[in-house]
Amino acid sequence: MKNKIYWQTTVEMPSAENLAPIPPKADVIIIGGGYTGLSAARTLAKDNANVVVLEAETIGWGASSRNGGMTLTGLKESMQTVVKRHGLELAKELFQASLDAVNLVEQIVAEENIDCGFARYGHLFTANKPKHYVSLQKEAEFLAKKFNHPTTMIPAKDLRGEIGSDIYHGALLDEISGGLNPARYVAGLAGAAARAGAKLCARARVNQIERREGRFVIRTERGNAEAQSVLIATSGYTGGITNSLRRRIFPVGSYVIATEKLSVELARELSPRNRMIFDYKNFLNYFRLWDNRLIFGGRPTFFPESEKTLAQNGETLRREMVEVYPQLKDAKVEYVWSGAIDFALDQMPHVGEEDGIFFALGYAGHGVALATYLGASVGAAMLKGGVKENPFARYDFAPVPLYNGTPWFLPLAGAWYRILDWAG
Repeated sequence: MKNKIYWQTTVEMPSAENLAPIPPKADVIIIGGGYTGLSAARTLAKDNANVVVLEAETIGWGASSRNGGMTLTGLKESMQTVVKRHGLELAKELFQASLDAVNLVEQIVAEENIDCGFARYGHLFTANKPKHYVSLQKEAEFLAKKFNHPTTMIPAKDLRGEIGSDIYHGALLDEISGGLNPARYVAGLAGAAARAGAKLCARARVNQIERREGRFVIRTERGNAEAQSVLIATSGYTGGITNSLRRRIFPVGSYVIATEKLSVELARELSPRNRMIFDYKNFLNYFRLWDNRLIFGGRPTFFPESEKTLAQNGETLRREMVEVYPQLKDAKVEYVWSGAIDFALDQMPHVGEEDGIFFALGYAGHGVALATYLGASVGAAMLKGGVKENPFARYDFAPVPLYNGTPWFLPLAGAWYRILDWAG
């Protein structure tokens, strides 16, 4: 396996050569050059704001070009859980936002002519055990009754029409979800933001944010800038410059492998309808086809990447891939990579404003659509009265107890979730 991000081999990513100088003044400075930051920048620039994006690495470097490309409806938590926590009316707004998010991705791709292969492939949520199928069936009934959102339950006996595997006990199908090539999408989104007038500054790691006479001074490793407003869009790479947010967002490693290019016949057998597929486990697997390769991801460990964990988790994912698809036992795995996704304690997205600094974080693996949507919606609100009415701002954003940047609790969480997967 090559330690390389397959998606980035399919497109020319924004380069760090000939670095754009950091403008000394702006209306809005956005910290983070992924989906959230670029979507916000595009929206603000189209509204004639002077906007600058500061990215510590290269534009699109983080999870935005490393994920599975699944553009999903819903949230990480089931809507039954969301209703119990937040009530039906707010839950309806949150769920509708997830539908609007997929629509917005589709709209941006069309308007900006982004060649990323977006289509409404639908997602397949598979049951690892019979009781999982019962739970999915209850969720499907709940979505239909309370949210007027149709899904389809596929029993195990009919599942071969959707997936070339016999290990699952049925699945829930939502045909509204989409899929795309995430690197092509983030590169296209960057181009769209730049064409709208946003200044994209790579290799501009922020070292300090200061408040001075009603404005913000942003100190970076290669220059300073002043702005009226600041948006934090750093997701799983949120650092100490915004320590209050870092205490509430922790990174979880998500690992991905890509096979060699498979025959058309084998690819069609694996996924006859090219669905976005993920399973019910806490240590979940997610997979889909792209260009007749199987892209197979998961969280075999919660730790972010290191040289050791990358090699180990690549092998673990290969074994799990073959468990799902025995017909791939001789297939070559060509690429392995990882990225950090962002989780809040409640596994929900959060937006808000603290001391004049706006933020949108906590996508928990649903960031392709929701980061695009919340970047755009927060961007639109920043210069027009704030984000208090945004549904993702209307519930608590609690800090993780005793956490200040080092996720000491991940081994404990991992052990607990493994017990739940075994027992549940």
